[in-house]
Amino acid sequence: MNTLKQGDKVPDFTVNNQDGNTVSLSDFKGKKLVVFFYPKASTPGCTAEACNLTDNYKTLQDKGYQILGVSADSEKRQTNFKTKYSFPFDLLADEDKTVINAFGVWGEKKFMGKTYDGIHRKTFLVDENGVVAHVIDKVKTKDHAAQILDL
Repeated sequence: MNTLKQGDKVPDFTVNNQDGNTVSLSDFKGKKLVVFFYPKASTPGCTAEACNLTDNYKTLQDKGYQILGVSADSEKRQTNFKTKYSFPFDLLADEDKTVINAFGVWGEKKFMGKTYDGIHRKTFLVDENGVVAHVIDKVKTKDHAAQILDL
């Protein structure tokens, strides 16, 4: 797993959001972007994290941030997740792992003594020029917005 680090240029990507509309990195040129990767839509940790970002969305916007959530879930699962909790940001349905591999967040995970491949919960702050400004490796799902705003 070759994860993007601070100072790395993010490769351009194009992938569908929950509504089947294409979203590209280039759409955010000149804007600051929070890209948060989560293992699975509608699971407790992912819900807590996305809800915390939603609760603090206005503050994050005031600081100039746009937000994208990414997992390998289908458009339908992402739509259900977004609708259920009224998230004000897009969720990318990265089923073929285009964005996941571009950022390098797919890899070996351990849970309850089992080893498997999956998405690592990480958040990347990308600057106006598409360069990684910060990587948050240890995401606090219930207090994630504060972690971003404290940087």
